[in-house]
Amino acid sequence: MVPAAGESRRPIRPAACAVFFLLFAIVVFSSHLPFAGLPYYWDELGQFVPAALDIFRDGAWIPHSTVPNIHPPAVMGYLAAVWSLFGYQPASTRCAMLLLASGALLAAFLLAIELLREVRGMPAVLAAALLCVSPVFFAQSMMAQLDAPAMLFTTLALLFFLQDRIRLSAAVCVVLVLVKETGLVVPLVCALWLAHERRWRAAALYLVPLLALAAWVLALARHTGHWTGNADFARYNLYEPLHPVRVLVTLLRRLGFLLVADFHWIGAAAIVVAWRKSRIFRSRSWRVGGSVVAAHVVLFTLLGGAVLERYLLPAMPIVYAAMAAALWQLGRAWKLAGSVALLAGLAACILINPPYPFALENNLAFTDYLKLHALAGEYLESRYPGARVDTLWPMSAELSRPEFGFVDRARAVRLLPDLAPKTLQSIEWNGVQVLAAFSRDPPFPRFWLRLFAHLPGVTREEVRVQVPFPPAAQFERHGQWVDIYVNRQTKSQ
Repeated sequence: MVPAAGESRRPIRPAACAVFFLLFAIVVFSSHLPFAGLPYYWDELGQFVPAALDIFRDGAWIPHSTVPNIHPPAVMGYLAAVWSLFGYQPASTRCAMLLLASGALLAAFLLAIELLREVRGMPAVLAAALLCVSPVFFAQSMMAQLDAPAMLFTTLALLFFLQDRIRLSAAVCVVLVLVKETGLVVPLVCALWLAHERRWRAAALYLVPLLALAAWVLALARHTGHWTGNADFARYNLYEPLHPVRVLVTLLRRLGFLLVADFHWIGAAAIVVAWRKSRIFRSRSWRVGGSVVAAHVVLFTLLGGAVLERYLLPAMPIVYAAMAAALWQLGRAWKLAGSVALLAGLAACILINPPYPFALENNLAFTDYLKLHALAGEYLESRYPGARVDTLWPMSAELSRPEFGFVDRARAVRLLPDLAPKTLQSIEWNGVQVLAAFSRDPPFPRFWLRLFAHLPGVTREEVRVQVPFPPAAQFERHGQWVDIYVNRQTKSQ
């Protein structure tokens, strides 16, 4: 029997939680099976996988094969533990992250039940389904990065806080800040709420996560000489983002992602209607959840040089729970139409690129990038195994470090800063054996070029004009491309 509005709901038993986790895991693993063997993308091979390999191979918790930064080592230690059991390979890495993503879906489902206990029916199922088909979550759930795991522990910490299991919530926050340093915003919000309610002893428990993070920062500073691991990281992520114009633009991007992008406008419109017609969002639970969302928006408006949408993943279970609650307040026809449209829109955006600039890792566009680079790596290994390759990062790392999954043997590379005409014109081409050029930005419709004076990076045609060699091989998928230029004096096999 479905409880009426206002009735208390019985807590879900551990056995039921296990069943739901199994169901979520089946959905997550089966939907990601085609991508399980993909090599590593961008920040994976630039930071997180090398840092995990340092733990796995040398027991070095502060990275030495990549530039250390303030990111705590919990996820990297987790990957190292998985590799010690199942061996090091991209597939084991992807499965390890998908296991955490399955737990995140369960946590989001349980949080939605807690937030929606005043709502008749089963809107928590819709909330979990929205998260499951969210393009950013779908892509990030298989990637060796910090934001999906941070979402898991943020959701659990908030769930236990709302259930007044303060000690357990504070303990989860300790794990959270060791997963990602920006997770500190969650114990801060919880402590402020408890202080507002004059529950001083309970609020003091949230000092423990702060102490845990401080211990990591102290160890990092002693090892590297800088509290963020390196000065460039601090400059790029802490100081440069504070330009007033950048802050305003970043805030608009954050709000645009939460309220408009990926058909979120359907859920946002429903929230506006529900806010005006009911008092569902006035409860303490929703005000606490809203505080967590607002804190993440403010934090990642002021910090973070890359302005990536994945940074807001920890807030998304709350956002989707709010959308599900709002849709459930509409009439039957509108509720059904809105829910189906939002689910279908989100699912479509996993495969269909938006008509505006976006990070490739926001949907499956990053898998096209990886498949292209894998093809290029195979071609170079088979045809020009001894030739040095001039290219950009991250292909320079892909070709020189076989552990990233693109090549079987390390090869000599020369790193170019970019493919701008000025850079290409300065190259002494007689000394170049092979040049690998590739797109670093997503493809855009032609109308976007008319709206903006320029786009970042260079086009395929601009590179072709500057390079004095003919392209020996060309690879393309959904607008992304890799071109291999070979000096006529370079011998192939």
